[in-house]
Amino acid sequence: MTVSAETRLVIVMRTDLGMGKGKMAAQAAHAAVAAAIANLRAPAFTDWWRAGQPKVVLKVPDEDTLGLVVAAAEEAGLPVQVVHDAGRTQVAAGTATCCAIGPARGDALHPVTGGLSLL
Repeated sequence: MTVSAETRLVIVMRTDLGMGKGKMAAQAAHAAVAAAIANLRAPAFTDWWRAGQPKVVLKVPDEDTLGLVVAAAEEAGLPVQVVHDAGRTQVAAGTATCCAIGPARGDALHPVTGGLSLL
């Protein structure tokens, strides 16, 4: 299987929290903004920005699996931002809802996220 080298941002969302579509969209937006700000000076950010900021949103079934993905991304040296909710609406304060991995090359992301399904 050939994996694209295109630079992208991967958002990994928990599906066990019962968040509505709007809440998930807001959490994904928080993750994307956090990742962009944290990586403004990284070479991968410039490639990602020029490519139109490609993103993919994947899912995990629970907090434990999200933690495993975060740990694998960190071990691989990928930039990771975990979003913890403020607790104003649908989930308790401090709940880890999703993470952003990247921006990074697709071939670097694939070993960490390639086994996950689209949201």
